[in-house]
Amino acid sequence: MAGRSAPRKWSQDVTEHNDALDLKRDVFTLSDPRKIALSLKQSAEASHRRKSSPFRSAMSMLTFYINRAGRGLDDSQREVLERAKDELRALFDRAPKA
Repeated sequence: MAGRSAPRKWSQDVTEHNDALDLKRDVFTLSDPRKIALSLKQSAEASHRRKSSPFRSAMSMLTFYINRAGRGLDDSQREVLERAKDELRALFDRAPKA
């Protein structure tokens, strides 16, 4: 089966072609949690296809990416993404998790 590319994972397809948010390319690889949160906020607020609030849509996509990346996500990038959750909460004026 030479010449065949590896099958794409459904989670990669959702991240790249989700129907609710138009994400900027490679947003989850940024090293600044605030830039990630700002990009997600902008995408969520601009979307007319989302089914829930902009905050919930943005947070859901971020959590989805973290969970789907699993062990393939290095510890430093996981920490950046976890801090992006706090930034997202602050941008939407939501109370931080206790």
